[in-house]
Amino acid sequence: MKFVKGVDISMLPELEQAGAVYRDKGEAQDLLCILKSYGINAVRLRLWNNPYDAVGRPYGGGTNDFAKTVVMAKRIRKAGMQFLLDIHYSDFWTDPGKQMKPKAWANLTGKALEDAVHNFTVRVLQKLCDQNLQPDMIQIGNELTSGFLWPEGKLGEEKQNFAGMSRLLQAGISAARACDPNMPVILHLDNGGNHELYRSWFDRAAKEELDFDIIGLSYYPYWHGTLTDLQQNLNDISVRYGKDVMIMETAYGFTEKTCDGAGIFSRELAETASYPPTPQGQADFLRDLMHVIQDVPQGHGRGFFYWEPAWLPLSGTTWATTAGRAYIGDHSSGGNSWCNQAVFDFNGNALPVLKTIRDF
Repeated sequence: MKFVKGVDISMLPELEQAGAVYRDKGEAQDLLCILKSYGINAVRLRLWNNPYDAVGRPYGGGTNDFAKTVVMAKRIRKAGMQFLLDIHYSDFWTDPGKQMKPKAWANLTGKALEDAVHNFTVRVLQKLCDQNLQPDMIQIGNELTSGFLWPEGKLGEEKQNFAGMSRLLQAGISAARACDPNMPVILHLDNGGNHELYRSWFDRAAKEELDFDIIGLSYYPYWHGTLTDLQQNLNDISVRYGKDVMIMETAYGFTEKTCDGAGIFSRELAETASYPPTPQGQADFLRDLMHVIQDVPQGHGRGFFYWEPAWLPLSGTTWATTAGRAYIGDHSSGGNSWCNQAVFDFNGNALPVLKTIRDF
């Protein structure tokens, strides 16, 4: 089975609209052509239900609606890469701190909410199949650590309500199985170095008989423990549950400098991860991560996706517009929080980490 060397470039249409230009050895090229030349073989795209407010203002962060997904899926197919669809079942970002139901589903509960999940999944996949854009893999929800579709699927401190959450997840899973029983289904949590979390969550998933194929993990080395922590977790859960494992999100900074004051990665975070905030430090981290995945027993380590590697510091490419921040109740400023963790420098030039990926 081919080792997945993937990227999540859901921001790309917004970046290109803002004037993004990507270069390899000084030559401007289409981003997917550059990535493919360095061994990238898969692309993950997030999908939001309706990422616009009541008067049509976009939420930002790529404003990843179905139309943008189709445009990007066509480019992925043309490039000969695998396509992983990550359905958030929300109108904007979902993660352990927020799993907001889509606005259109706000008053749905119980079986009606399960039906909405199922029917939405079927419609999305059928429309993609009608255009020969069927995903190669599908992710049901995103970073499900604290649950899915709150409040109905919210998990508490002791993971109460796991059965309720599972019914909602299974509604999406069964829809995916109906469209293509051979398409791998992924369930994804954050905090990839936290072994206790994964055992607790997936023990309950096994008890509820959730029907999935791959355990997905987010792993950022400045937040989620050491690579040793990650290795031990991957090794155990892959064998314990008989599942393949895949890093769905990862990244590391090539500099401590930020773009517009909205940056996340810093020297302080780099010090917790033991890799210098340099292009070589970034490359070394990803090399070591790939070795960790490759070393998972019984060939269960499927690969990784680098999160938003092309997010250049361009005006208007914000993680959330004013409308988006209002929707999730976030009172911070917008801006580019990721440019110093891209695999291109601030001027769009390919960084050494890409050669590390190709040579692995």
